[in-house]
Amino acid sequence: MNRPTHVFVAGIGNSGPDHWQSLWRDRTDGAVWVEHTSWDEPDRDTWVAELDAALRAVPGPKVLVAHSLGCTLVAEWAAEHRDEDITAALLVAVPDADGPAFPTQATGFDSARHGRLPFRSLVVSSQDDPYGSPEHAAADAELFGAELVDVGHKGHINAESGLGDWPEGRALLDKLLGG
Repeated sequence: MNRPTHVFVAGIGNSGPDHWQSLWRDRTDGAVWVEHTSWDEPDRDTWVAELDAALRAVPGPKVLVAHSLGCTLVAEWAAEHRDEDITAALLVAVPDADGPAFPTQATGFDSARHGRLPFRSLVVSSQDDPYGSPEHAAADAELFGAELVDVGHKGHINAESGLGDWPEGRALLDKLLGG
């Protein structure tokens, strides 16, 4: 089997140069970064269409590496689209669209239309994520049919968490991919 293309799906505001997603992308041959017309005012339908276009442009097997609103986007995309070449998804720090910290500028993500994902997935959560509680992560993992891994107290599991290249996350991705 061909090695899957890593497709990185960032959240609102994009993932800056010190974010583990950016660091991983820079070290991953042939990686794809899903771009959006508006990083700061995400619209669900627009983002779903942009993710779909990006995935259609990638031939062969692929693995999704999503963070924050990018995780919600993957689930929303999967509610309407299929790509049999997606082998797995790493979903890190899934936000609670009904939670008090969910960004008001993100529109259309508040009525979840998703359910079980049609590919292997792993939800990674933190005990002190301001955008989603451990209980929310557990509920999403169950809804998605995903395995759940709690990585302790790591905030939103982003650059501000001081994770750098986040080797623990890379090991989780490797395990998800069977390597």
